Amino acid sequence: MNVTPADSALSVAPDSRANNGRPASKNTDSPSRPSDNSAAHNACVASVTLLNEKLAAYLTPSEMKKVKEAYRFSDEMHLGQIRKSGEPYISHPIAVAEICADWKLDAQAIMAALLHDVMEDQDVKKEELIERFGAPVATLVDGLSKLDKIEFQSQIEAQAENFRKMLLAMARDVRVILVKLADRLHNMRTLGYMSPEKKRRIARETMEVYVPIAHRLGLNNIYRELQDLAFSHLYPLRYRTLAKAVKAARGNRREVVSKILEAVNGTLAGSGIRAEVYGREKTLFGIYRKMRNKHLSFSQVLDVYGFRIVVDSFANCYVALGTLHALYKPMPGKFKDYIAIPKLNGYQSLHTTLIGPYGTPVEFQIRTQEMHRVAEAGVAAHWLYKNDDANLTDLQQRTHAWLQSLLDIQQQTGDSAEFLEHVKVDLFPDSVYVFTPKSKIIALPRGATVLDFAYTIHTDIGDQAIAARVNHEHAALRTELRNGDIVEIVTAPSSRPSPNWLTFVRTGKARSAIRHHLRTINLAESTELGKRLLTQALGAVDVVPPLAEALAERLLKESSARSMDELYADIGVGKRMATLVARHIRTLMENDPACELPPLKAETQGKLDPVLIYGNEGTAVHLAPCCLPIPGDGIIGQLKRDQGITVHGTDCDLAKRQHAKEPERWIELAWGSGLSRRFDCRIKVLVNNEKGVLARVAAEIGESDANITHVGMDDDRDQQMKQLRFTIQVEDRVHLARLMRNVRRIPGVARILRERA
Repeated sequence: MNVTPADSALSVAPDSRANNGRPASKNTDSPSRPSDNSAAHNACVASVTLLNEKLAAYLTPSEMKKVKEAYRFSDEMHLGQIRKSGEPYISHPIAVAEICADWKLDAQAIMAALLHDVMEDQDVKKEELIERFGAPVATLVDGLSKLDKIEFQSQIEAQAENFRKMLLAMARDVRVILVKLADRLHNMRTLGYMSPEKKRRIARETMEVYVPIAHRLGLNNIYRELQDLAFSHLYPLRYRTLAKAVKAARGNRREVVSKILEAVNGTLAGSGIRAEVYGREKTLFGIYRKMRNKHLSFSQVLDVYGFRIVVDSFANCYVALGTLHALYKPMPGKFKDYIAIPKLNGYQSLHTTLIGPYGTPVEFQIRTQEMHRVAEAGVAAHWLYKNDDANLTDLQQRTHAWLQSLLDIQQQTGDSAEFLEHVKVDLFPDSVYVFTPKSKIIALPRGATVLDFAYTIHTDIGDQAIAARVNHEHAALRTELRNGDIVEIVTAPSSRPSPNWLTFVRTGKARSAIRHHLRTINLAESTELGKRLLTQALGAVDVVPPLAEALAERLLKESSARSMDELYADIGVGKRMATLVARHIRTLMENDPACELPPLKAETQGKLDPVLIYGNEGTAVHLAPCCLPIPGDGIIGQLKRDQGITVHGTDCDLAKRQHAKEPERWIELAWGSGLSRRFDCRIKVLVNNEKGVLARVAAEIGESDANITHVGMDDDRDQQMKQLRFTIQVEDRVHLARLMRNVRRIPGVARILRERA
C-alpha cells in the first residue's frame, strides 16, 4: 500500500458526510460526530504509516493496491466521525488491521478489517462491497456485521442472534473470528471512555464469549490480554490493588528468579541442550482467579514462579525434563504431558512443577520452537508461518472439527439463545481426555459424561445408547468421565433419547441433538399436548376455539410460526407459554371490530381448568423422579423448555421451591379416568433384623398385585432394626394403601411409609 501524504494523515471533517449521502451511525458505542471545531477535534489525526510498514513486509504490490482501495473507501465512509476518545473513527479500523497484520493475515482479511464497520454503521450494502472488493471480502464483512435492522423481542435475543451469525460465519471461514477478536481487543484497549455501566456490560460479554473463543483457537496472547482488560473493567478496585501488589513484589522476587535462571541455564548447557530460558509473570486475572478458587493469599499465589524453556527438537523436550528433575525435586502429581496428548486448541508443552530454592514451587513449561509458535498464535499460526503447514495439520483438523460441530448444532437448534447456550458450554476451557476401544483420543469438556462421549462419536450412537463400559466395567450413561478412561458404548436400535438426559449431559452437541430429537420425533405428541394446553388457557380468558381463519393468520404472523401445528408444538415442549398466547389472542380479538367477544368475567379471569394426565402420553409428559406422583395424588405441572410437562405432587418440596421462582411455568393438572398403566412409587419398611423378614415382605408385595423394580437396605441406628427400601409399581393411591396395610400386618414389620425425596 503506497500511502500518499494525503492518505497517511486523516483530519476530522465535521461536515464531510453530507457529500456522500450516507446516514450517520446509529451505533452509540463507538462513532459520534463533533458538534464544533474545537482544538481537540482539529488535533485528531490517524496515521496508517505503521500499518503500511507491517503489510509491506509480506504482501505483494497487487495486494497492497487492493488494501489501499479498501482503506480509502473506509476513510470516505467514516469521515466526520469521532470516537468517544476524541480520535477520528478511522483510527479504529486501522488499529484492527494492524493487529491482523501482526498475525500476517492475508489481504482479504486486512481489507475486511478496514471495512468491518461500514455495513453496520454506514448502511453500505453487501452488493456494493462485492462489486468493489469481491465476494470473499464482502462475506467476511457481512459475518462481522450486526443485525441491527431486525427487530428482536429483547436485547438478550438480539445479542444471541449476533453471536450466532458471527459464529456460523466463523465456521465457514475462521478469518471472521480472527478479525472480530482484533476488533474486540482494540475496543477493550480503549474502553476507558465509556460509561461505567457500558464498561461492565462489554467486559462481561468479553469474558463470557470472546476470551473462551480466543483460548479455544489457541490465541494465548490475545486470550491473556482480553482477560486482564475485562478484569480491569469488571473489578477496577481489585485490579488496581493487585497491580500495586505485583509491582511491589517484583523487587523481592528478582533474586530468586535470577538464581533459578542461572541454575537452569547452567545445567541445560552442561547436558548439551540448546535452549532459550526465560521467566514469565502470571497475569493479574490469573493471580486473582487462583486466589479466589483456592482461597489463597496474594503471597501464596506469587510464590509459584513460572519459567518457559524452548528447545531445538522434540526429543530434547524430554531430555530437558529429566535434566530439570535432576536439578530440583519434582512435586508429585504436578506433571502433565501435553505433547503426547495436545489440548483441544492444539497447545503442546511439558508442564512440571519443581521445588526450587528456599522451598519455593517453580513451574516449568518445555516446548519446541514450533510448539511455541502454535502456543502463542494458535490457529493464526497458519498465516504467521506459512512454511510450517506440515507441522500444523493436526491443529487445523482439530479446529475444523470444532467449527464443523457449530454447523451441526445450528441445524438442530431451535433459536439463537439456545445456540449460544450450547456454544458457551463447548467453550469451557478445562478438558478431559478419554479413549475409544481402538485407542483413539477424544477430548471432552470437564464434567462430561458417558452420554456426551456417545454423541461426540456420532449422533446415532448417542440416540441409541442404553449403557456403557468404562475401563471394562459396566457404567450408567450419566457416569462422569475422568482422564484416561477407556469408554465403550452399548446401543440398542429401539432406544430413544429421554428428556431426563438433558439434566446431566455436558456438551453442546449432545444437548442440541437430544432437544432436536424431542422436538421432531415426538412432534405429533407435543402438538396434541400444546393444543390441550392452549384450549385450557383460552377458557380462562373466555375465548372458545376454534379460532377464525383471519385471526389465526394474524396470530401466526405476529408469533413467527409457520402453522398452528408448529405453534401448538412450541407450547407442548415449553418453548411458548400457553397463558401468554391466550392473552395475546384475546387482545387481537378485542382490537378487531369483526370479532364478537363477551366481556371477561372477573370471577373466571385467570382460572384454568386442570389439564388431564393419563400417564401414557410418552416423552411430552413425564413424572418427576423426586416425588413419583401416582393417581389419587394432587398434581401440578412444570413446563420445561423442550421437555414438555414434568408432573410433580402438590406436596413436593422441590416443586414448591421452583414454583416460587417461576410461577408462570406451572399449570394445574388432574388425573384422567380409565388409567391402564402402573406407576412407580417408593416405600420404606422398618423391620426387625431377623431371618426371613425380607422374603416375607417381598412375598406380601407380590400377593398384593404389585411389582418390585428395586430393593435396597439401610442400617438403622438401632442394630436390632433394618430399613428396607422398595420401588414398586401400583395402579393408584388406593392400591398403595391396601398394599401398605397388608405389609404392616407382617410379623417383624415395625413401620411402613411412602418415601418422598
